[in-house]
Order: sequence, then C-alpha cells, then structure tokens
Amino acid sequence: MEKNIKEILKQVRLIDIRTRRLATDALAGQFHSMFRGRGMDFEEVREYVPGDEVRTIDWNVTARAGRPFIKKYREERELTIVLAVDVSASGDFGSTAHTKREIEAEIASVLALSAVRNNDKVGLVLFSDQIETFVPPRKGRQHVLRIVREVLSCQPKRRGTDVAHALDFVNAVTRRRAMVCVLSDFQSAGDPAHMLSALRRSLRMVRRRHDLVALHVNDPRERNLLQVGLLTMEDAETGEMIEIDTGSAGVRERFAERAREQDQRLERALRGESVDSVEVDTSVPYLPVLIALFRSRRGRRR
Repeated sequence: MEKNIKEILKQVRLIDIRTRRLATDALAGQFHSMFRGRGMDFEEVREYVPGDEVRTIDWNVTARAGRPFIKKYREERELTIVLAVDVSASGDFGSTAHTKREIEAEIASVLALSAVRNNDKVGLVLFSDQIETFVPPRKGRQHVLRIVREVLSCQPKRRGTDVAHALDFVNAVTRRRAMVCVLSDFQSAGDPAHMLSALRRSLRMVRRRHDLVALHVNDPRERNLLQVGLLTMEDAETGEMIEIDTGSAGVRERFAERAREQDQRLERALRGESVDSVEVDTSVPYLPVLIALFRSRRGRRR
C-alpha cells in the first residue's frame, strides 16, 4: 500500500473526525461493559454477613479475630487495551469503498478513543507473519492518532499472516492483565490444520492471562464471486496466480463453499477456546457490530 505522508495524514484526519463522535456518543457508557474479566484491587476486610461469598473469607484475619471476615475488592479503574492489527498483504484488498486495512484502522481508532476517554492505556502490535511494529501502551489522544497513523502507514516487510505468533508476542510483552483485541482476516498460507492448531494453542495461552476478543474482518468478494467470465486472481500473500471461470455456476458454488468451510473452522477454533468474536464485513457498517459485541459481553457479566 504505497502512500505518501500527505495522503496518510489526510486519512488520519478523516478517520479521527469520523470516529471521534462514535467513541464519545454511540459507545459512551458501553466501552467498559466489553471487559469481562477486569482486574480487581484489594480494598479492605469487613466482617462476614450471611449471603457473602464464602470464597472471599480471609482465613488469617478470621483466625486472629475469632469470627469470620471477608476480603473486599474493587475493580481496577485503569485498564490496558492492546490492539493486535493484521497488516499482511491480504488486508490491502477491498471491493467496496474501503480496504480491510482501512476498516481495521477505523475500528482500532474507535476502540482506542473509547479507551482514552475512560483514562485507559492503549498499545499496538502490527503483525504480518512477523512482528512489524510495537507501540507500548500509553494514554492520550495524540497517542491514539499515532496508533491510527501507524496502522495506515505501515509498509510491512513480509506479506504473510501468523496470528499465533502475534498472540505469543502480546503475551510475552504484556505483563499485567489486559484486554487484547485482534483485528485480522485470519487468512494464512500453508496447511490449514497446522495453522489452526497453532492458533488454538496461542489463544489458550493468552486467555489464561488476558481477556481476548477477535474481530474477523472480511470482504464480500472473498466469499462470493461475481459472474464476470474468465478471471485471473492473485494470492496477495504468496503471489500465486490462478485463472478461474466465474461464468460457471459450479465454480462459484465451490468457491463459496470453500470460504464457508474456512469460516466455520475458524469459528470452531475461537469458540473452542472461549474467545468472543464477531465478523466485520467491509460492505456493512461496523458500528452496530461493535455495539452488539459490547452489549452481549455486558449481559454475560451481569
């Protein structure tokens, strides 16, 4: 994605204007509902009363006092959000008004602005099949603009995708419990069974320490072909070229079926590791999808 600095800054300004209102209006009051497993800080002990959770009894204080006391906690007010954004070559594809990379940048901006509005820290990991950029978590609106600029301007050194490697990196550099949001099309070259096995292992490791959400960004033409006759297609990540006859109903159906199978395998992997996930279609507004995700997680916390 070759762009000069002037074009990138223009895009950053447009995204900032478009997403600032979403973060402050549409998502106001809902952002923290997304966090299912926020950390807890010890506050004090108090005497046990019937109905208190038995598991919160402080046995040391109870033994000294001769009557039961419980530990009282409060939720941490400061959170850390880590955005892991896929910048592999397949993200530059777009059959609608925006590429997948541009949609990822907008969603990252909305999440980051919402976090900053709640006085939380935001970090960024850009990845292909290697780690391309790491921005440690910080606060502030200028930091958010830097995150958007990094997503849009990144010229990855590699073309492939390795979500598992990115998750392992996040787990290694993020010490305190955090909210990890992965934005990717989850398209990887190589053996699908091996890739999914590695992905599930990494998902499991991250879930042990952090809260994890996956946003699966896709383009409608990656699932359904238009009937336009002979079409030469290039795999953005491997460079492989193939020619297919989109005039054949059988070819179009097999293409759609293969895409469905890939989506189902990914969905089973995410669900199997208890990872909340949503699909983001570049042809459909993403805000309702984010709001639905926030509300579903809030409902489960209650």
